[in-house]
Amino acid sequence: MVVRIRRPGLALLLALAAMTLVNLVQFTFFPVIKAAFSSHVGRRIPVYSVDIPDKRAAVTLDATWGADKTEAILDVLDKHGVKATFFLAGYWLERYPDHVRLIASRGHEIGNHSYSHPHLNSLSIESIKAELNRCSDLIEILTGTRPVLFRPPFGEYSNRVIEAAESCGLVTIQWDVDSLDWQNLSAAAIQSRVLSKVQPGSIILFHNNGLHTVEALDLVIRELKNRGYELVPVSSLLLSGDTYVDHTGRQRLRSRSSSSSRMEV
Repeated sequence: MVVRIRRPGLALLLALAAMTLVNLVQFTFFPVIKAAFSSHVGRRIPVYSVDIPDKRAAVTLDATWGADKTEAILDVLDKHGVKATFFLAGYWLERYPDHVRLIASRGHEIGNHSYSHPHLNSLSIESIKAELNRCSDLIEILTGTRPVLFRPPFGEYSNRVIEAAESCGLVTIQWDVDSLDWQNLSAAAIQSRVLSKVQPGSIILFHNNGLHTVEALDLVIRELKNRGYELVPVSSLLLSGDTYVDHTGRQRLRSRSSSSSRMEV
């Protein structure tokens, strides 16, 4: 059945209503969709792991609370001949300067973990730079070496955070293996978790004052070495040359011809 509209005014009103609906969708919803899409375009990603053919991995330890276990951790690392990367928060540096010097004197790498461990995504780029530079200044004063690596607090990052770090001379580093030692898991549970996830190029996250970190480190390092792994500081794991970070956070060389390259820092 065909319905005929006998009054021209009604047809005009219907046409205007249709046009209004189209405009509403176009100008109200499309910008939202476009903004959501644009937020993923050009998104920067930190280094979570490194694409290497040989069995190397990095042990990292974040220090934001306590120092009771620092010397025992250093003894375990010395026992196995392993050099690690410690990411230190600025207020920790101020509270435990002797421990900072001890970490450096044992030959371990020290990275920047911000000064006050804030949620950096909520800060302006200038405030982020101030956080990072204040921490780097403290590290340089205490050790004589300015850091080249940065780990964002809580693992939170954005393009603004990564770009601010780069402007401060820092490479942003995450992890692909989380020990969850801060949850007070047993040493055996931490060992099982880490060993099930490690691959060549992995960056392993521990904490400097985890309840069972000392025992877990001993177990993990011993087994990884039995499996043929060499454990190195993060800067020795990173690739140099023409590199990029893929969508999974894995740093890769654009040319595989120099896949054994290491970052010079």
